[in-house]
Amino acid sequence: MTPSLQHSTAEKLAGAVSIAQQPHSFQKQALLSLRSDVFWQIRSGFVRSLTWNDQGEVVTLGIWGAGDIVGQPLSRLDAYQIECLTPVKATALSYPAQCSLSAMQAHLQQVEALLNIAHIKRIRDRLLELLTLLAHRFGQKIDQGYLIQARLTHQVIAELLGTTRVTVTRLFNELESQGIISRPCRHQTLLLSPKFPQI
Repeated sequence: MTPSLQHSTAEKLAGAVSIAQQPHSFQKQALLSLRSDVFWQIRSGFVRSLTWNDQGEVVTLGIWGAGDIVGQPLSRLDAYQIECLTPVKATALSYPAQCSLSAMQAHLQQVEALLNIAHIKRIRDRLLELLTLLAHRFGQKIDQGYLIQARLTHQVIAELLGTTRVTVTRLFNELESQGIISRPCRHQTLLLSPKFPQI
């Protein structure tokens, strides 16, 4: 395991997974337990699925929120983790018995959308597409546009886009100065629909 992903197993991993409808609670930065016969359905909060490359750099594979399913049965990667970005409640369900077709379709569509974003050449355009995706999946529609409250750090966004945190910070500042987005408070991004190209 690379240094950037090392956590205290006792502190970060959930205990024995029980297959029940009662949600399990996880703290921010906790890792969801992985089993080949169990997947998790997120009830509240946000998680990311991730791996890392040969250089030890984190690669964020997806951002998941309420209603989404995640887990080992959905990945063939040996290096694979699910990290809580916020406090999370999630239900452990048996695979494949409790795996619904609609949940699988939603998962595949999200992966497809992120793969499409990853192949956009300009980083600025990648960021705009990612914000559009987050707005439609997790955003709250308000008079001024969409309010995203997914609590993604610039580092997590950089790992999603395949760039650096410094570049993401610079692009956010540029978009804000152009009136395309605003950030009313920490971890919130308001997309101003009149100027935002994809909304």
